[in-house]
Amino acid sequence: MTTETITVMQGEVRALAQERDAVILAHNYQVPEVQDIADYVGDSLGLSREAAATDASAIVFCGVHFMAETAKILSPDKTVLIPDLDAGCSLAASITADQLREWKAQHPDAVVVSYVNTTADVKAETDYCCTSGNAQAVIEAVPEDREILFLPDLYLGVWLEKVTGRKLNIWMGECHVHAGIRPEDITRWREAAPDAEFLVHPECGCASQCMAFGDDRTHILGTESMIRFAKASPKKRFLVATETGILHRLHKEVPDKTFEAVSEDAICKYMKMITLEKLRDSLRDWKYEVTVEPEIAARAKLAIDRMVAIG
Repeated sequence: MTTETITVMQGEVRALAQERDAVILAHNYQVPEVQDIADYVGDSLGLSREAAATDASAIVFCGVHFMAETAKILSPDKTVLIPDLDAGCSLAASITADQLREWKAQHPDAVVVSYVNTTADVKAETDYCCTSGNAQAVIEAVPEDREILFLPDLYLGVWLEKVTGRKLNIWMGECHVHAGIRPEDITRWREAAPDAEFLVHPECGCASQCMAFGDDRTHILGTESMIRFAKASPKKRFLVATETGILHRLHKEVPDKTFEAVSEDAICKYMKMITLEKLRDSLRDWKYEVTVEPEIAARAKLAIDRMVAIG
């Protein structure tokens, strides 16, 4: 689309949102033109908080399906729309509620900690949810004498074992995008960019290797922490290991610094399914509504509330 077309369509979106009394929430990995029109852009935890706090009658969630489910769980009396029902998540799809119930039966006294990148059905079987930003705090909140089942991300789980010193039972799931950022990507850039700081998401396949460097150039951070770190750092160049959508927000909020992707291939096809045109059509045609069965929602909300309370 041309710049003029984008501007016109963004005007349509804003007018429709006002008419419909809808708030637009967008994840950090959304396409730039959607981020630019959203009322709030952030990570899963921030979006969850905004969904719970909004006074709007409706929420249009520009993210993937499990995120829209979470918004519905936190705001059951509001209409929650997602512009594309096919916007799923490879990580959330790596474990089902039936699989989790079977795993729990093998460890009946364990505490279940689920990454927020899971379906509502899985959250309903969970004791605590967490995001990459507060996962360490959640693990540390569980009494040390309790066994922990952590799911579904392998790399985040391994990182948590290292930073907390706790032994976790970890589900062997992964985000196909983050898992694809490999140690050799970091090695190549460390040699090519000796002046750069590295911002690495703990879901990445290179996260454990990055921790082994033990230097002050490499920082394992969730997406919101990446934003805060880049703003506060005196450094001017950053290599970013996460989905490339975060670069737009970094460039926008920290315009005096340089941000580059460790891997240009780190693109989530599901996040990119939601376009400005689909967002407009969602508001105009009031589609697609996300629902969660009340009993599932009630059980899942307990785990989500614990996540939000820990911060």
